[in-house]
Amino acid sequence: MHIIFFSHPTFLSSQSMPRFTRMLASGMERNGHQVEVWAPRPRFYNLPVPLKLSKWFGYIDQFIIFPIEVRKRLKRCSPDTLFVITDNGLGPWVPLVAKRHHVIHCHDFLAQLSALGRIPRNQVSWTGRLYQGYIRWGYTKGSHFISVSHETRKELHKLLKKPPVFSEVVYNGLNSNFRTHDVIEARTKLGDLIGLDLTNGYILHVGGNQWYKNRAGVIEIYNAWCRNSHIQLPLLLIGHSPSPNLLKHYARSPYKSNIHWLSKIDDDEIRLAYAGAKVFLFPSLAEGFGWPIAEAMACGCPVITTRRAPMTEVAGEAAFFISRCPKNKDAIAEWSIEAARILDKVITLPDKEREKLIQTGLINAKRFETEESIRQIEKIYQNILATH
Repeated sequence: MHIIFFSHPTFLSSQSMPRFTRMLASGMERNGHQVEVWAPRPRFYNLPVPLKLSKWFGYIDQFIIFPIEVRKRLKRCSPDTLFVITDNGLGPWVPLVAKRHHVIHCHDFLAQLSALGRIPRNQVSWTGRLYQGYIRWGYTKGSHFISVSHETRKELHKLLKKPPVFSEVVYNGLNSNFRTHDVIEARTKLGDLIGLDLTNGYILHVGGNQWYKNRAGVIEIYNAWCRNSHIQLPLLLIGHSPSPNLLKHYARSPYKSNIHWLSKIDDDEIRLAYAGAKVFLFPSLAEGFGWPIAEAMACGCPVITTRRAPMTEVAGEAAFFISRCPKNKDAIAEWSIEAARILDKVITLPDKEREKLIQTGLINAKRFETEESIRQIEKIYQNILATH
């Protein structure tokens, strides 16, 4: 096959989607296919303008300059080329190839649903609503889709104007580097790197400042647990530097001296963090897939997450579940107390029960091996070319 992947530009802050594109491209190349990756270049984005304007100049590169380049390139592409849109967020490019062999990978529709007013806790500005409408106009022109979870596919079908010709689910593939590690060694190495004593373990969260990651909820659960536990463990929050709102939650915590923000952590250190943690706490409000759940399990770390799809899809029967964090402030206190009970239960599990939980997680994580994901996606690509 000749496959052309449309990718997010690398000059933007998000790196997860370019990483996903690299996984697809390298997997297809290993299987002998001819691969190209098309992405906008930072022409206007690199101009010396104020930071607030650089985003808008980036839009010029993505949605004005790049489509002109694509139309020229398409004239040189054979009719049997497969065009792969690696993220539904790249919807405005779909009409460029909608009449050719194509497929759109769908990761989540949280921004789309928020812009439509279906997620009240995440308000979107009028410019944001226009932008998401532009994205939706684009991907609804497509007809072939691959979603990362059944939950994402369900939301896709609600947003499409007509039933798709083809719509399948393929779970994300995990990088093989997520694997078990000696627990004591992992804690020692990570502790030396960040300057903390992690000998007795720690509670871990990995995630950004997006509303749905619920980092504030992590702090609330930790506060409730610390108030009633005789055990002292630090809380490590790996991800972007905390937002001003999160810093307010942090400042109010009586246990803030034991809460540590780690924003400059590389992939190797994240793997050490998973391997050495007592528990991975992931009370997300929503996800498209939930990468960290599978990553933690692959590293031998017990997981607590929200009893809500797609977190339940990814965790299977290998995690402990808590209810979704309520929006009402008065109800959050009760929610955090109940979640803290589950947290304490996992932290104090007898050795045999803990080991059984870890082994169940390791087995569950095998569902997300990269090669299996690539195999399923390759088969779908071939079927699209052969059938449509």
